[in-house]
Amino acid sequence: MTGSDAVLRPAAKGVKGWLMARALAVAPMAFRVLRQVWPIPHFGKVYAVTLYDDVREVFATDDAFSVPYQANLDVITDAQPFFLGMARTPAYAQALTAMRGVMLPADLPGLARQAQTLAEARVAQFAGQLDVVADLVRPVTFDLLARYFGIPPPPVGRLDVWATRLFEYQFAGSPRDTDLRAQVDRIAPAFRAHIDAVIAQRKQAGSDHDDVLARCLARQAQGDPWFTDVQIRTALLCMVVGGPPQPPMVLPQAMEQLLRRPKALAAAQTAARANDDAALFAIIREAMRFDPLAPGLPRRVTRDVTVAAGTRRATRVPKGATVLVGFASAMMDDGRLPAPAAFNPARLNHEYIHFGHGLHECFGRHINDATLHLMLKPLLQRHGLRRAVGPAGHLTKAGIFADRLMVRFDTETDQDRISPD
Repeated sequence: MTGSDAVLRPAAKGVKGWLMARALAVAPMAFRVLRQVWPIPHFGKVYAVTLYDDVREVFATDDAFSVPYQANLDVITDAQPFFLGMARTPAYAQALTAMRGVMLPADLPGLARQAQTLAEARVAQFAGQLDVVADLVRPVTFDLLARYFGIPPPPVGRLDVWATRLFEYQFAGSPRDTDLRAQVDRIAPAFRAHIDAVIAQRKQAGSDHDDVLARCLARQAQGDPWFTDVQIRTALLCMVVGGPPQPPMVLPQAMEQLLRRPKALAAAQTAARANDDAALFAIIREAMRFDPLAPGLPRRVTRDVTVAAGTRRATRVPKGATVLVGFASAMMDDGRLPAPAAFNPARLNHEYIHFGHGLHECFGRHINDATLHLMLKPLLQRHGLRRAVGPAGHLTKAGIFADRLMVRFDTETDQDRISPD
C-alpha cells in the first residue's frame, strides 16, 4: 500500500527510485542553470526548451511539434481517435466543436459549488487530521467529475485506480514498463466495456440527468452524426483519464508550498474564511507555480524547425527529434516574470502555463480554474492548520504523482470560538 491507499503504483525502489526522486528534486535548480548558460540544451536528438518565450513558441507551433502519445492513447481507446491526440485537421475541429457543445461554460458555477460542498463534507469526516491526497482531493475530484460526465462507479474495479493507471500510461508509459502495460491491457477494455454498458442502459431506460453523457445522447437522438456510441465512449473515457488524476497531483503540491511559507498560508486561510474566492484562486494558482503538474511535456518534431530564430540562442531542431517543453522552467524565467522566486499572487494571467498552451492545452483547464481552489477551501478555513508530526507531514511522491501529505487542524469551528455575551 502507498499513502494513497493503493491508487498509485508503489514508487520505484533501490537505485532507480533514488535516481528518479533526485532528478525531480534537482530539476528546478538544473533548469535555473540552463536558463542562464544553455537555454536550449540537447543531447543527441533530445532537446529541451527552458525559457518562457521558447516554451510558448513550441506549444504554439503545433504543425512542427506534435504530441507523442498517440500510440499509448490507441491502446487505451482501442485505436479510436481522440481530438487531443490529433493534429490540426478538420476532424480535430469537428470533435472539439462537438465536445464544446456538451461541456458548457455555464456549467462552471455549479461545478464550483459542488466542489466546495463535497470538500466540506470530506473535511468534516476527519477528527483533526487527514491526508490531503487520499482523504480529500482525490475522492472529491472523482466524485465531482464522474457525476458531471455521467460515469458511475463500475460494478467491479475503481474509477480512480483505472483512470490513474491509464493517465500514467498515456503520458509517461514506457515500453520497458511491462507491469504497467499488463495492468493497462486489463483496465482499458474493462473501462470501455463499462462506459458502453452505461450508454446502453441510459438509452434503454431514459434519464432525466443533465450531465455530459445525457447531452451527448440528446445530440445523437437529434441526428448529429458525430455522436456515435463509439465517439461518445471514447470522448468520455479520455476525459475521465485525462482530467480527474490531475488535481490529486497539483493540489497537494500546492498545499506543500503553502506549508513552507507561513505568510502565504495565512493569506490563503484569511481568503478562505472571508469567502474571497478570487483571492484564494490567485494564491493557489501561485502556489502551483512552484511545483506544477510536471517539469515539462514532450513533443515530437515533425519537420526541421528553428527555435528562437533571430536570437543568439537560435537552435535548429531536426525532424524526428524529441523536445521537452519545460513549462515549469518557463514560469521561473526572470526574463518574463518579475522576481520569479517570490511568492506573488498578483501575477498576470499570461505568466502561468500550468496546463499547457496552444492546440493541446488541457481541455479541462476551465474546470480546474473553477474548482481547484475550492477543494482546498474548507480545509484552509480550519484553525490550527499545520503539518502532521514526522515524515507524514511532508509531501511524498510516487514517481510523478503526489502520494501523501498529512495535515492536522483544530476541530472547533469559528462559531465555537465566539464567546457568549
